Amino acid sequence: MISIEDLRLAVTLARSESLSAAARALNVSPPALSMRLRKLETLLGLTLANRDARRLSLTADGERFSRESALLLEQLEALPESFRQKDERLVGTLRLAAPFGFGRQRLAPLLARFIRLHPQLCLHLDLRETPWPDRHDSDAVIHIGHLNDSLWTARQLSPNERWLCASPAYLQAQGVPSTPDELTAHRCICIRENDEDVTLWHLRKGQGRKTLRIEPVLLSNDGSVARRWAEQGLGLVLRSQWDVSDAIANGSLVRVLADWSFDSAPVNLLVPSRKLRSPRVQALVAFLEEALKG
Repeated sequence: MISIEDLRLAVTLARSESLSAAARALNVSPPALSMRLRKLETLLGLTLANRDARRLSLTADGERFSRESALLLEQLEALPESFRQKDERLVGTLRLAAPFGFGRQRLAPLLARFIRLHPQLCLHLDLRETPWPDRHDSDAVIHIGHLNDSLWTARQLSPNERWLCASPAYLQAQGVPSTPDELTAHRCICIRENDEDVTLWHLRKGQGRKTLRIEPVLLSNDGSVARRWAEQGLGLVLRSQWDVSDAIANGSLVRVLADWSFDSAPVNLLVPSRKLRSPRVQALVAFLEEALKG
């Protein structure tokens, strides 16, 4: 008989690039996972996956079994909620994916408050460099920046302007830029994220528009690293308001060209339309909208 663990195994295999990655996700050793997979294939009389030391790929039967397993697990997880008590307590599992920086700095403290409000809820927070589009298996995904996707519904949690900043020491040594054109003579730090053209900066001031191609002296895919470089006096950085507001408040960074607006990067909560009916997701949306408004 197929067990719940067999269903979880199939779903995890579909999400993993290798047998080793699937084993880590399930907290078992690769040999133990291989044995479980062989037993499941014997039970079904099917080959579910082609695997070698470096790569794992599902067969057509494996992909179908994984999809059906995911649906069954979702139904099983929703079952307790369908019988929840009249006090409307939330139960079951809620999976949320988010970017590393925002997840650590802003989201994790909020989720600590959220879980205290719903102690019977099991919350999974998955932090990744690119949670969208990687985590389609999540109940909800935090995405920083603009996005168009007809299959998922986006709820804006915060407008999130981008601010150009530098340390007081850098500005004292290099001067404070007073116009966008002066930026090309400055040392700039860029963050590579969301497949954006991060060296192309768009500025607005009233009816005026300006586009600049920046030649960065430092480039990273980690926004926190880029912010720390700026705090150390290594250059100007264009960073999300949520990430630099504390540094500006304590004086380690100074906002420059504040009368110009750069492209914003709104904080969005993405939810598959079919999951909008879940009380767990609805509660999360309401909580985050209230916590992050303004």
